[in-house]
Amino acid sequence: MTPTSGSPGEEPRTVTDLDPFTNALDYPLYIVTAEAAGERAGCLVGFGSQCSIRPARFVVWLSKANRTYRVAARADRLAVHLLAHDQGHMARLFGGETGDRTDKFARAAWHPGPGGAPVLNEAPAWFVGRVEKRLDGGDHVGFLLAPEVAQRPAGDSLCLLSLADGHDITPGHPVN
Repeated sequence: MTPTSGSPGEEPRTVTDLDPFTNALDYPLYIVTAEAAGERAGCLVGFGSQCSIRPARFVVWLSKANRTYRVAARADRLAVHLLAHDQGHMARLFGGETGDRTDKFARAAWHPGPGGAPVLNEAPAWFVGRVEKRLDGGDHVGFLLAPEVAQRPAGDSLCLLSLADGHDITPGHPVN
């Protein structure tokens, strides 16, 4: 628990979550895919960000309850995909289904990227990164990625699928 204060002059209060802060955010949603020993997995991710300019680094956070986490824990590389605002069907497939019961890759066109990381053909922008480090953050593990290849169509502006667009997706696995 962390002490915090509201307005100047208010007594600090203790908070146990970041909802008052994070509810104001509307960051992009990502699909993260992994392959290890011939097993593919992918999930919808809300926690991800560039974390260094030089060297270029990006971190994605995967839930320990998620099958993708179990595959990614054995993978050397992950693919991170952005979705356009009108690609809710992809978000529902990778966020609302669990790979424990559904072969998501049978329902989405893809090709192998560097190191075999599955790259989704419909994604308007994506990169594949080598896993440099795994960071335990509680119920999620951060995967620090060193980008190896990135693709985005030149000149196209993207209206990205965001957290607000995904609120109606029931997770394919329990959140807690």
